[in-house]
Amino acid sequence: MSAVLNAAWITRQATDLLAQRGHAWLLQGPSGLGQYELALALVSAWLCEKPTAQGACGNCPSCHAVDVHTHADLAVLMPETVMIELGWPLSEKAQDEIDKKTRKPSKEIRVDAMRDAVEFTQRTDARGRGKAVLVYPAERMNTITANALLKTLEEPPGDVRFVLATEAAHMLLPTIRSRCLAHTMKWPEADEALTWLSGQGVPAPVAQSLLRSAGGRPTDVLRQVEAGLSPEWWAALPKAMRGGDARHLANLTPAQAIDALQKLCHDLVLRQSGAAPRFFDATQLPASQASVAVLTDWFKRLMTSARTAEHPFNTGLMLEALTADAQQTLLSKG
Repeated sequence: MSAVLNAAWITRQATDLLAQRGHAWLLQGPSGLGQYELALALVSAWLCEKPTAQGACGNCPSCHAVDVHTHADLAVLMPETVMIELGWPLSEKAQDEIDKKTRKPSKEIRVDAMRDAVEFTQRTDARGRGKAVLVYPAERMNTITANALLKTLEEPPGDVRFVLATEAAHMLLPTIRSRCLAHTMKWPEADEALTWLSGQGVPAPVAQSLLRSAGGRPTDVLRQVEAGLSPEWWAALPKAMRGGDARHLANLTPAQAIDALQKLCHDLVLRQSGAAPRFFDATQLPASQASVAVLTDWFKRLMTSARTAEHPFNTGLMLEALTADAQQTLLSKG
């Protein structure tokens, strides 16, 4: 299982949720807080043969089956791209279609997969511990897929429990949200985050610096480290954007670049409003006369760019365009 499962802030939340009753949970909050890991901790405990108040035992055959992604009583609903990334097996039909290149892996949760999951809930459980359905990221359900889940979510047959995990709860249908008990993800304490990052091999000085750039989200720190975003790289970003240096973004995906620029824009708005920056040190922010209105327009353009970040026509051109837009904004006098 993911190393995040053993993080103190995940274990604490799992213990709290397992002590409560309910057949459907919605785990919500910003990225980097461990929604998927908490969802996996819950289904593992529900299916475990020797569960404790703190969660799954981690040693029984059921826990092993979850670990190797083969549990007969667990249905996992994810976009195919996410399932491949996290090592979950696709259905035979889906795998065959992708292998034969008749289509690409879906970036949404397919309605066919949802219908299979609904049929799964109606079967008798195999291990005598009930069944569980994990949906992540839940916002990747389109309207048709979400509607296919509604009736079963409201009146699940037998001993079936659901956990939906999302980083964008506002994108879910209100009818989906209303059928779940909502849990807002808790932020880890700084010492918890640093201890966990140290266990993942991130040196303390790097972890302390990048925790700020990641907004206090430890799993986002790991993503930054894996992407090569050192504290020095982060500190140099504002000046590089003011100078129009697109090379500074060269090793980033468009999505990573947009996230970094949104954080820069956010802190510039805070500075213009007389507040302390969140993601950068105040000394790292470039001199700029851009007004809050100009910065707000820039943020809106970044949000528009984010919608096509996963499949840009040309990655290099997109990064150059993002840099040019950032430079124009930072040099603005209005």
